[in-house]
Amino acid sequence: MKVKYYMSSDVKKISLDASVIEAYGMMNKNNIRRLPVMEGDKMVGIVTLSDLENVRTTKPARLSFFGTSYLLEKTMLRDVLPLEREVITVEPEEYVEIAASLMRKHKIGALPVVEDGKVVGIITETDIFDALLQVMGVDNPGTRIDMKLVDRPGELAAIATIISDNGGNIANIVRIDIPGHEKAHLVLRIGSINCDNIVAKLEENGFEIESVIVKD
Repeated sequence: MKVKYYMSSDVKKISLDASVIEAYGMMNKNNIRRLPVMEGDKMVGIVTLSDLENVRTTKPARLSFFGTSYLLEKTMLRDVLPLEREVITVEPEEYVEIAASLMRKHKIGALPVVEDGKVVGIITETDIFDALLQVMGVDNPGTRIDMKLVDRPGELAAIATIISDNGGNIANIVRIDIPGHEKAHLVLRIGSINCDNIVAKLEENGFEIESVIVKD
């Protein structure tokens, strides 16, 4: 799963010389919370809705709505953008899990996608969630089998053989290693809603089934 398959290529950008009120307007119009800030063809930072809110709340409280709007219109992004803040980026050929790791490490909700020095996309936490849902096959019809897996050679092969021999087809498979547990957690999605025989054969062969959920 590479970033290029989940990123948005329609990236809204804004000039470093744009006003705070322009940035507000662009975010509101496009229902987004962050904008890459450009100086010519070079990205020099990211401005977020929180950054803009901080600017608004630092204005004198005695100002009227119109006075505040006037000041925000005259305040340029170059005057308020924290240019010292490191801009974390990712390449389109990078894997989604690396992007997710960077977001978690730096506590950010999105990453500009940069290729050859140019911003070609943006990947957000919502895109990461979409990728996870696709990997888990959440929206696909079939049978989900949750089971415990002993970490030894041949276990997955044995499970796959039982499923295949009983007419099943594995649509998705995810292994989760849970800290403090000797056995891993295995999530299987079979492309059929009638898997009673498969479940029975797995149990006959000593596999520990935790739950079976059918979605048609």
